[in-house]
Amino acid sequence: MPEITLDHLRRYAVARTLFPPTTLLRAIRRLGFVQADPIRAPARAQDLTLRHRVKDYRAGDLESRYTRLAIEEDCLVNYGFLPREHLALMHPRQARRAWDADTQRKAADVLAYVREHGPVHPRQVDLHLAHGRVKNNWGGSGNASTRLLDGLHYRGQLRVAQRDNGTRVYEAVAHAPADDSAAARAQRAAALIELVVRKYAPLPAASLTYLVRLLGYGAPHLSAQTQAALKLAREELASCRIDGSTWYWPADENPASRKHAPDTEVRLLAPFDPLVWDRRRFELLWDWTYKFEAYTPAPRRQFGYYALPLLWHDRVIGWANVVNAAGGLQASFGYAGAKPRDAAFRAALDDELQRMTQFLAGR
Repeated sequence: MPEITLDHLRRYAVARTLFPPTTLLRAIRRLGFVQADPIRAPARAQDLTLRHRVKDYRAGDLESRYTRLAIEEDCLVNYGFLPREHLALMHPRQARRAWDADTQRKAADVLAYVREHGPVHPRQVDLHLAHGRVKNNWGGSGNASTRLLDGLHYRGQLRVAQRDNGTRVYEAVAHAPADDSAAARAQRAAALIELVVRKYAPLPAASLTYLVRLLGYGAPHLSAQTQAALKLAREELASCRIDGSTWYWPADENPASRKHAPDTEVRLLAPFDPLVWDRRRFELLWDWTYKFEAYTPAPRRQFGYYALPLLWHDRVIGWANVVNAAGGLQASFGYAGAKPRDAAFRAALDDELQRMTQFLAGR
């Protein structure tokens, strides 16, 4: 293998995740995990991610096809969609904090109700059990029944059966008992690390460590095993050192391969697209800092409420804020450096906006 350069890693990062469009299930299996986000600006993050990787994809296709596919909503490094077979790596899941006796009693009532009546909408549970309101993580209040449903889902006692206008509808589920031997736990931890490495490679060393720490969200009961597996992974993964940073990627892949030549399309990416999700890697590869500012007060925003990173060839050169208005698609752009002036870029950008228009027509 020739000496790996940052240009190699940049092209490799783009090519390995922006694979030729395929079916929805195959795309999710190849990605391993698709992060979800409820904001629509102009569409949900999961739809914005999948539109580049699924043939003829339209906004809302994931939600409408969900019940017919072997996929699940669940937690990995954050919340999203993943192939059903990955659940065995994390379930039965043990939460970091046990419920108190009162919460356990209420959760048992909710679970019994779902088992009797499911699939159920949170509103239906609330009308029957009337748990009232609770404080949420943002200082406001939320529905207590919804919180209990979410907690039972996280603990593997419920699954998302479908969505009703974006709201999760739950049904009871039972996961098969897991082999709890030391060897089996170590194997599951190693498989989880392989899953996130193959999704987000190439990874700077600090990002690899951070991702493994985030696996404590999806598999908190395997934290000791994932830390041990991380040490082994650092030895088994391919790696190189560039400008003081160590990079890792799967040992069976070659970042210097000529097959990683960039295409000529412009792409507007979701803020949580695997290509741009890791902000540390983003800055190392493209030499500028991108921020997600939906929760930043408007006067302090630099990029916009829901700025979509703008990819051209193998460079993320700027961002766009896109609004799907009644009069058609409206887009405003910003650039990290000089805006490309050549006709090829303008034509490619027009093509991407046309693709975005067609994608949003499915809403």
